[in-house]
Amino acid sequence: MKAIEHAWLSLIPFIIVIGFSIWLKQILPGLVLGLFVGAFLVEFSVLNGSKETVNYIVETLSDPGNINIIAFLYLFGGLIGMMQISGGVKGFSEWVGDKISSERGLLAVIWLTLPFTFMMPMFRIMMIGPVVRTLLKKVNMSSWKVGFTMDISTGSVIVLLPAATAFVGFMVSLIEGGIQKHNLEADAYQVFLYSIPFNFFAIVMLVIGLIWTFWSKPKKTKKSKQEGEEEYHRVGVKKELSMVKAQPWNLIVPLFLLLGLTMYLLWQDGMEKGAAGVFDALAEADATFVILLAVFITLILTFIFYMFRKQKLDETMYHFYDGGNQLMQPIILLVLVWSLSLVAEDLGFSQFIGATLGAFLPAFTIPAIVFLVGSVVSYFLGSSFGTWGIFMPLGIALASSTGASLPMTVGAVFAAGSFGAMTSPLGDTTITTASILDVPLIEYARYKLKIVSIGVGVAAVLFLGAGFFLG
Repeated sequence: MKAIEHAWLSLIPFIIVIGFSIWLKQILPGLVLGLFVGAFLVEFSVLNGSKETVNYIVETLSDPGNINIIAFLYLFGGLIGMMQISGGVKGFSEWVGDKISSERGLLAVIWLTLPFTFMMPMFRIMMIGPVVRTLLKKVNMSSWKVGFTMDISTGSVIVLLPAATAFVGFMVSLIEGGIQKHNLEADAYQVFLYSIPFNFFAIVMLVIGLIWTFWSKPKKTKKSKQEGEEEYHRVGVKKELSMVKAQPWNLIVPLFLLLGLTMYLLWQDGMEKGAAGVFDALAEADATFVILLAVFITLILTFIFYMFRKQKLDETMYHFYDGGNQLMQPIILLVLVWSLSLVAEDLGFSQFIGATLGAFLPAFTIPAIVFLVGSVVSYFLGSSFGTWGIFMPLGIALASSTGASLPMTVGAVFAAGSFGAMTSPLGDTTITTASILDVPLIEYARYKLKIVSIGVGVAAVLFLGAGFFLG
């Protein structure tokens, strides 16, 4: 671990990533260089730095939670590939498309899918993305606006739910750790529930998202260079998919099977962990593993279902692999982002943030400052989990030492992480949405930042006001 006076070096990898991404309009080169430079700063030698770079990647891949997400992405991509070649995506898109004749109708479909896809952001984006992409061709609207609607209806809602999401268990465990460390007399889950109304950023963005998607005037957007180039890419596969027979049941059956299995397995896993009731079980369950298990079982049953429906075996297998391979870009980016976070921590990133904030601030300003500083950090990290893990101990320590409202400060930490996950070009939601909709990642992240900045400003004012009057 680097000494505190050298902890500022932890900023260098993030500056490299953001700088190169803006310059090259590609995020992969900056991530690789940022990771290598960070590893070089940990072990001040080209050879040892290279070894450390590989070690960080291996450490990332050895984390069970990360492997669960990677496996889920690939297997779910394979399931989508199977549904495409079986005519499921085409059939469902045509069925829904007959009922949609406007931009507002498509955006309404995105919001109406929430009750079925709220368990995990990646799960939701992967579920609705392929269908939305197909419907886009009929409605002929901006891919960026559709992507923003997908992201805002995901990031601003799931983080506000008190149970049955991939976030709840992690959030509560962070609060529990801070409470125990400072010997506070409080129940972690109760603090979590009280913090939800203070996640001003998510609440404000939910309102802005609804206004932006339903009341803003449609704008014609130029076709991006990437979209133009895509015309010649994978032309054979696209032609094959356009010729399949539309069979909506080949999508409806697997998706409802996946949803049913996910909810049942969440309940069953939570009860095995000693939960007292349904909501407690959904909160206690290991959501990332459960969703992976659900998609694995769904794949097996879907394969059998397609064989009974006379789907050709070789076509099904080919498009399973093809669907999974289509998600290798976001998978590689996520591995590099996670590895970069490990490098930053070894360089003293948490120490640097804690030292620069200090404990001399007025109590009513703590939630607002934690939110603003945390938002900047989360933009560099691109990870809500990473930001929460760094700032929750710091936030609870500041609230304890200054007398600031604990639920409000906890809400500020969660709000900060939500900002980065929703806006950063390093965020898994941004990466996956851009990949599915074929929009340039950096330009799409900039587009979102312009809108989301309004939410940050409003939320900061609300934190200051609430801290002054309620703190």
